[in-house]
Amino acid sequence: MAAKKSSGRKKSGGRKYGKAAGKKVASAMRRRKKGTLKSGKGGKGGTVKNRKQAIAIGLSEARAKGAKVPRKKTGKKTGKKGGRKKSTRKKSS
Repeated sequence: MAAKKSSGRKKSGGRKYGKAAGKKVASAMRRRKKGTLKSGKGGKGGTVKNRKQAIAIGLSEARAKGAKVPRKKTGKKTGKKGGRKKSTRKKSS
């Protein structure tokens, strides 16, 4: 019997999202389908039709309840690498 070779990459054990988070997302998806899922807290929040938005709302609710959900990915501002360089030369007139 041949021994199994490892691919060199370690498997991360455990679930990425907890069971409670999955239940919250499923609930949000049902509410979206029914037409009762609203975006925002104010009176002007419209019904959600986008699937990805419904998932995000479900995860946000799960996060608020303290379920196991990874942190939100935030857009990082580009430092010195991005954007135009400012010239250090003085303009002559």
